[in-house]
Amino acid sequence: MNIIIPMAGMGKRMRPHTLTTAKPLLPVAGKPVVQRLVEDIVSTANTKVEHIAFIIGPSFGKTTEAMLLKVAADLGAQGHICYQEEALGTAHAILCAKEFLQGNVFIAFADTLFKATFTIDTNKDAIIWTQRVADPSAFGVVKLDEDGRILEFVEKPEIFVSDLAIIGVYYFKDGENLKSELQYLLDNNIATKGEYQLTDAMEHMKQKNVKFYCDEVEEWLDCGNKNATVYTNQRILEIKKEKEHLISETATIENTVIIAPCFIGEGVVLKNSVIGPHVSVERNTTIEQSVVSNSIIQEGTYLHQVNLTNSMLGKHIQYKESPKELSLGDYSVLL
Repeated sequence: MNIIIPMAGMGKRMRPHTLTTAKPLLPVAGKPVVQRLVEDIVSTANTKVEHIAFIIGPSFGKTTEAMLLKVAADLGAQGHICYQEEALGTAHAILCAKEFLQGNVFIAFADTLFKATFTIDTNKDAIIWTQRVADPSAFGVVKLDEDGRILEFVEKPEIFVSDLAIIGVYYFKDGENLKSELQYLLDNNIATKGEYQLTDAMEHMKQKNVKFYCDEVEEWLDCGNKNATVYTNQRILEIKKEKEHLISETATIENTVIIAPCFIGEGVVLKNSVIGPHVSVERNTTIEQSVVSNSIIQEGTYLHQVNLTNSMLGKHIQYKESPKELSLGDYSVLL
């Protein structure tokens, strides 16, 4: 099986965090989003993963490329870097890794994580993973028959047809056929709002009697904006707390209370503070005389006398609050 990870997007909704770091490389519970995604996919595969192709922008840099190749190697696969020079839609992005569209192919867009216990049924023509949502009008959804086979793809339905939202994770038994259908869109300029879309290719395949099936994940975790990413960090810490060693032995922890689950990275210094629950502190960060909960603090940051919650701080930040004297009357609000 080959895995293809399109991840060349600009991540505009995550600015300022994505001004210097690509969105899929932002940390969640101590690992980049894309690393956690690939690890989860490999754990669900019931066949060996041969190749993992990462589709990135040309400006990501050699350090990022080396990290991605190491992620693949650590999972026993050969990693590959493919470039998407221009954002022309999901179908165009996947075709940037066309040499790996062969045999069994798993495709996952790198701004989503999921909790699931399924294994991939490689005998099916194609599988699309979904999650039930309260408001399907904001998503692409699928309509099913009684056997779980997909009858229809509907993009952002104004009238209710299904609450099964497509989460951006797909399996195709015949990668060559998918490549042909994607190329057909580009060759014939079949675009939706100026972009070549995977859903258009899948609809064409379905009309040719390719059987698409639906499978549900237990939990869909988005990393599309700050609040969503902080929440995803919280959920991943809860999910992984029994499976991963989350507190580094190289951390210095003095007169500090850690309310689990938290990730504490290498070289972190915590003094006279309360940390947690649901806090990720990346390597070489120092936090003194502070209270931090439900937050992501990236590497090399220094915090002194701060009180943070539902926050996401980037790399190498220095943030120090001065002590205050306050006298607040009734109904005061201080943010």
